[in-house]
Amino acid sequence: MKRETAAPVGIIGGTGLTTLSGLQITGQREVSTIWGTPSSCLSEGVIGGQKVVFLARHGDPHRIPPHKVNYRANVQALYDAGVRTVVGVNAVGGIHQEMGPARIVIPDQLIDYTWGRASTFFEEDLTHTTHIDFTHPYSAEARAILVEGARSAGLSVSDFGVYAATQGPRLETAAEIVRLERDGCDLVGMTGMPEAVLAAELGMNYVCLALVVNWAAGKTDQIITMADIEAAIDEGMSGVRRILEVSMAPLGALTHP
Repeated sequence: MKRETAAPVGIIGGTGLTTLSGLQITGQREVSTIWGTPSSCLSEGVIGGQKVVFLARHGDPHRIPPHKVNYRANVQALYDAGVRTVVGVNAVGGIHQEMGPARIVIPDQLIDYTWGRASTFFEEDLTHTTHIDFTHPYSAEARAILVEGARSAGLSVSDFGVYAATQGPRLETAAEIVRLERDGCDLVGMTGMPEAVLAAELGMNYVCLALVVNWAAGKTDQIITMADIEAAIDEGMSGVRRILEVSMAPLGALTHP
């Protein structure tokens, strides 16, 4: 891998990660793109000697629901800022028996169940039709770096998983989770798409770093409460931050596809 020190690593923070401790802020910028305004300003800084650009997916404070996020503006803003590798941090529900609350997961596949979202940059004023290869939605190299980062930090993570991206903002029914499990899904969230495919369209490395904040509907006899979700975030987000901190330098060394 060739070191490209000029390229910052992008971090898109989801629920529970509107700010990033350990980030030495060097500047904050309000930006706009051809697709509109992103969810938040761009916080530019350094982690472990690596340049980083942080963006809060749901805004800061957390106010934008999953189906209303301007994913195109978010990804475009990071690209325009020089980012070529992106870590999407996601709060998810656990379906697989290994993926209970506070578990960190680095998924390797996804299935998109969302609808009605602006999901491509290839839409208007085109000179030709473009179909990108999306066989592997997450960068294998970036995934390996996060897994190694977790190990070096002494953290146990799940290094596999199929992410089901659902529409939201409501949580799923128990029957829907049965269907997702039958489809082969291991965890469920609302923001994994179209974020991943938009990054792919721009030729960026993209990887998901997921924190399980609740068992998916019907996996326990208990109802899902915000109090339980917040407790899982409090327990698990420190591990997410640690993985990010130790992984930034090797992520910055990746070349883009």
